[in-house]
Amino acid sequence: MTYRLVRQLQQKAYSVAYLCRLLSVSRSGFYEAQKRAEAPAQKSCPVLVQLKASFSASGGCYGSRRLRKVLQAQGIEVGLYKIRGLMRSNGLRSAWKRKFVHTTDSKHDLPIAENVLNRQFEPEAVNKAWVADITYIRTRSGWLYLAVVLDLFSRKVVGWSMAPNMPAELVCSAMQLAIAQRQPPPGLIAHSDRGSQYASVSYRALLARNDMQQSMSRKGNCWDNSVMERFFLSLKMERVWRRDYANHAEAIRDITEYIVGFYNNERLHSKLGYLPPTDYERAMAWKQPSEVSGIS
Repeated sequence: MTYRLVRQLQQKAYSVAYLCRLLSVSRSGFYEAQKRAEAPAQKSCPVLVQLKASFSASGGCYGSRRLRKVLQAQGIEVGLYKIRGLMRSNGLRSAWKRKFVHTTDSKHDLPIAENVLNRQFEPEAVNKAWVADITYIRTRSGWLYLAVVLDLFSRKVVGWSMAPNMPAELVCSAMQLAIAQRQPPPGLIAHSDRGSQYASVSYRALLARNDMQQSMSRKGNCWDNSVMERFFLSLKMERVWRRDYANHAEAIRDITEYIVGFYNNERLHSKLGYLPPTDYERAMAWKQPSEVSGIS
């Protein structure tokens, strides 16, 4: 308002210095207002709008490569460095941090299975090899433990279970859900670490009833189950470490939503050609019959 008044009076041959003294404003403030008024209006950037929307839809966890794939799927072609520049200038930054709590109890006298999987992490089809493990979730009501079963072909979570402690029933529940959902054929490799839960009588009996081959990592070798370790890291970076769960029920709801609503059906996986696990399985199921019949 003051700037416009000075401009109007200036047209009547009054000096800027006189008018600024008269209106008790500084000349520097006047010239700054003049600069803002004369600056061209910034055009809205449609790429930035979509970039922000995609970043928000990912829960703030997608980096530049995944965001580029999302934009390409929307018909927007933009370079990787352009995306990184827009992210940097607009404060779109993924939060990455690492924590670790050891959950494997391998000091027991229960039977240990051979490492049948032997780091063969790329089976040729679904339900050929699954990996399983347990991790911890911090809540203000105490630890919550999560057991997961993951199909190596599509990296899809096919079974999971959560409880405030880590009995054998926890891993059995996760495996039973996986079996019920997938109905795997005989001979599937079920790989895990050497934890007492996976060496328990009940878990081994469950695998035997379903004609599964049990496989265990070598002692103290986390790389033998690295795919599952990577899933847990993604879960915690993208969801758990961004939350402050008040209790177990809140954590269970949120983690279930992450697995079902985001990870399996929406999250772009670089190993799968930037497809979500469910879409990858569907695409491969459509492709394989054509390959068998010789159709190119």
